[in-house]
Amino acid sequence: MEGKMIRLRGYEFSDLDFVMKWINDEDVTQFLGSGMVAFPISSIAERKFIEQAGLSESPSNKIFVIETLADHRPIGTISFNGIDWVNRHSPVGIMIGDKGCWNRGYGTDAMRVLMRLAFDKLNLHRLWLHVYDYNQRAIRSYEKCGFRREGVLREQRYWSGGYHDIVVMGIVESEYRALSAS
Repeated sequence: MEGKMIRLRGYEFSDLDFVMKWINDEDVTQFLGSGMVAFPISSIAERKFIEQAGLSESPSNKIFVIETLADHRPIGTISFNGIDWVNRHSPVGIMIGDKGCWNRGYGTDAMRVLMRLAFDKLNLHRLWLHVYDYNQRAIRSYEKCGFRREGVLREQRYWSGGYHDIVVMGIVESEYRALSAS
């Protein structure tokens, strides 16, 4: 599954060193769920996570490595986090762990590839996500992809000495089709 700048692929054990840098970098993890930032993660735990992700046959949880097309370097991850096959929707998540790739369009390209998979191949109707209000870079990227703000979970996240809102964003299939047609 390729975009203009990236390819999505499954996890390999060779990804461990890259992932360890990302998952223990507070600049990266401040944008992830609060459980991810509480304690450092060991290579033992992360290796087990990579193994489980690589072996998973779950029909509803799929995680992919984002790899650059130019040099085949892992730069992050993107996932379906609980596909509801009856109602045809899924929460999604993305992390660009390589800070040198921030603000360069890789995340937007990766999300567009995931959307193409979701709407064109998996026949999903809606994708949605949660994003912290202080992650303006991500919010702009999601809006470029066609996601709309659907709601706010007020003061849901305590971070860096204050409470922050979580913005709920989503896109439905008809919005995706309209964007693809233009």
